[in-house]
Amino acid sequence: MKNNLQEIRNNHNMTQEELANQVDVSIQTIQSIEKGKYKPSDSLALNISHSLNKEVAEIFS
Repeated sequence: MKNNLQEIRNNHNMTQEELANQVDVSIQTIQSIEKGKYKPSDSLALNISHSLNKEVAEIFS
């Protein structure tokens, strides 16, 4: 799954650790999502989108 998570997170001046804490996952999970090695569940994708104030489709495609 292609995603723009790292770019959008960086645009919000947010670290992987800050995002991980906001959505209650490990930093490793955020890293894996950004590298495209892990597809987040629908609920996690929604939580990430809310944390970044973006639509899910803007982050994940």
